[in-house]
Amino acid sequence: MDMNGQERIEAPVAIVWAALNDPEVLKRCIPGCETLEKRSDTEMAATVTLRVGPVKASFNGEVQLINLNPPHSYTIQGEGKGGIAGFAKGGADVSLTEDGPQATLLAYTVKAEVGGKIAQLGARLIDSTSRKLAGQFFANFGKELAGQEIKA
Repeated sequence: MDMNGQERIEAPVAIVWAALNDPEVLKRCIPGCETLEKRSDTEMAATVTLRVGPVKASFNGEVQLINLNPPHSYTIQGEGKGGIAGFAKGGADVSLTEDGPQATLLAYTVKAEVGGKIAQLGARLIDSTSRKLAGQFFANFGKELAGQEIKA
């Protein structure tokens, strides 16, 4: 599955960058996220429960940040295992650019693959669910950051 897009976030680049690296903010924004633990400046562990069609599964995974270019871009890659439901692995290139003094344009390119029971559901269901989850994340992320200002 490949997916790309961009979102306008009503917050300055520095705030968006900080939020994208803050496990508490991400935990509140990622649909189905139960735990998100920062292990180092570039590694996190997560547990996410998702429903894809008739399959509901809890995924335990590791996430790593690479190609860091603060506060403009990074690549996030990871893998999650959902037991009998299967696995998901992939990554996303994320870039931030100013869109006026108080807004940021966040662009992303995602590449992911799934296996196991979830893969048997079909690409169309997986793609539509992925797009829905991405939409929920960005709606949550935008609300989380709305109105924040850089604190000196």
